[in-house]
Amino acid sequence: MRILKLNEENKKNLLEDLLKRDPNHYTQYADAVQVIVDTVKAEGDRALFAYTEKFDHAIVTAENVRVTEDELQEAMDQVDPELVEVMKRALVNIRSYHEKQKRYSWFDTRPDGSILGQKITPLASVGVYVPGGKAAYPSSVLMNIVPAQVAGVSQIVMVTPCNAQGKVNPVTLVAAHLAGATQVYKAGGAQAVAALAFGTESIPRVDKIVGPGNIYVALAKKAVYGHVSIDSIAGPSEILVIADETANPRYVAADLLSQAEHDELASAILVTTSQKLAEEVAGEVDQFLQELSRKEILEKSLENYGYILVVDSLQEAVDTANDIASEHLEIVTANPFEVMTKIRNAGAIFLGQYSSEPLGDYFAGPNHVLPTNGTAKFFSPLNVDDYVKKSSIIYYSKEALEPVHEDIIKFAEAEHLTAHANSIRVRFEGKE
Repeated sequence: MRILKLNEENKKNLLEDLLKRDPNHYTQYADAVQVIVDTVKAEGDRALFAYTEKFDHAIVTAENVRVTEDELQEAMDQVDPELVEVMKRALVNIRSYHEKQKRYSWFDTRPDGSILGQKITPLASVGVYVPGGKAAYPSSVLMNIVPAQVAGVSQIVMVTPCNAQGKVNPVTLVAAHLAGATQVYKAGGAQAVAALAFGTESIPRVDKIVGPGNIYVALAKKAVYGHVSIDSIAGPSEILVIADETANPRYVAADLLSQAEHDELASAILVTTSQKLAEEVAGEVDQFLQELSRKEILEKSLENYGYILVVDSLQEAVDTANDIASEHLEIVTANPFEVMTKIRNAGAIFLGQYSSEPLGDYFAGPNHVLPTNGTAKFFSPLNVDDYVKKSSIIYYSKEALEPVHEDIIKFAEAEHLTAHANSIRVRFEGKE
């Protein structure tokens, strides 16, 4: 990994370089995605099945697009029982954490007879997109479905690509069953996102679409936003580690590589106050690269977006972390809790040498669907609030409205909205 003494110029270049990975920069795919979305909207199942055959080389029809109980049982028989038990234990932690996020309707009554409040209502239906292909991500299945279930969403529709034989990855299916998906369909890519957004003869329309995917999925979610809600436009994975001379270089190197292996656009950045640690981590990274299975991806990721930045103080390290606003932030310092209080921008914060990023990916409980590409400056991790909507409740008696009605009339007339003013005035005709 390259080691840089951080200064304002290379910091500016680094920030600009990282932002190039944003899906919004891949506009050359947008027109093709829009065609797919528009065609599925217009033609429904016919287009969905045609695109599935074209892109996934699978023959899917109205008769076999939905995963059956027999297919689910077949998947259960194929998955290692020990892995099933691990997923069940992870589910306990994930559900327990998200239960604490749940909020309830409230009402505030006042002596003047007015009642103000907020009504919390779960979304009626949610679509969960799960990538297919060579890899399976059961952890993402759990992370997207569990908060929806905790929120009270009654219809949780999952879509995921099948292989050429029409089979869905069995681990993905088992995770969907354990988490509580109500329906699973064999559909992937931009065409699956469009099907969820507009509905087809086979796949129901949903109110919100969540879940990760490739650039075509990301751009499709962007294209349907407004017709439905979405969680976010997710970018490549990121990790930033703040470390001082007390950190274990082998642990830090391993954690950086845990994100770099995702894909060639993933970023892995160490910000440290110790030149010695920087050199030791670089050496450990080189050693790990000879041992790990995804060497080609790791090397390209580190070449593109891997940095070891040496700074003069922990405050400079904190400032750099806040500017980058990384998806995952590890703090491995003598007093990580003190450093954590100064962090403003991060998707998830991991404290201490034994709180490595994969702990959050799989088991601890907090959601691993996190803001990327600097959006941690204004976005939060996926949570129960993403699956509910809020309605304001307003009640005023005549006695409560009377003392303030002239104030409302004056406000409305200041905006030249005379019908607004009249709506209040008619209730007190003859009183002036």
